[in-house]
Amino acid sequence: MIRLLYVLMILFTLQSCSKSEDNSLQISTLSDIDGNQYNAVKIGSQIWMQQNLNVSHYRNGDPIPNVQDPVQWYNLTTGAWCYYENQTSNGTVYGKLYNWHAINDPRGFTPEGWHIPTKNEVDILRSFLDNGENAGYKMKSTTNDWLSPSTGSDNSSGFTGLPAGYRSNDGGFYSSKGSVAIFWGENPDSQTSQDKYNYTLLSNFTNLYNSSSIKEMGYSVRCVKNY
Repeated sequence: MIRLLYVLMILFTLQSCSKSEDNSLQISTLSDIDGNQYNAVKIGSQIWMQQNLNVSHYRNGDPIPNVQDPVQWYNLTTGAWCYYENQTSNGTVYGKLYNWHAINDPRGFTPEGWHIPTKNEVDILRSFLDNGENAGYKMKSTTNDWLSPSTGSDNSSGFTGLPAGYRSNDGGFYSSKGSVAIFWGENPDSQTSQDKYNYTLLSNFTNLYNSSSIKEMGYSVRCVKNY
């Protein structure tokens, strides 16, 4: 009887450990003002969305304009979004691309309790994921969205970065879907600069890069949960 109880205790312990390992990424859910559903994952001390933002309204209900015309996009001084190549099917997978004016609008468009990450928060993420050397490898999705040449990925962080490409200010053309993921962020140290902060994943590199570009570019958005 004692031996049987001992065996049962071992089996219970192994099952508990296995369950803990299966749930190690601690997935949760959230929604935006449009009712779009997102998964979120705990990475270190932070909680990040696992999908790109796909909302089309500010938090007060005002619409964010969908601007397809390239000349109009170039001349904007207010917030706007678009789908890559203006194709709804791209939005289903990759979410929307936003200009920086949408990021900076005081009405806000992130889900309640979530915000655009700061450079410092991205640096914390990078440091937790191997100080940038292999952070990108751990953040990129393992699907075939990433085109060759590619360094591959294991998505061990759960971030699930997808190569949504971007929209240029120059002619409003679309580029690099399958090769690059660029996300808007905020950098309080450069608020007076024309160049605005973003962070980037590339198909053929394992790093997570800091960068900057002008307000009229169209990039993806990931949100991080308020502390």
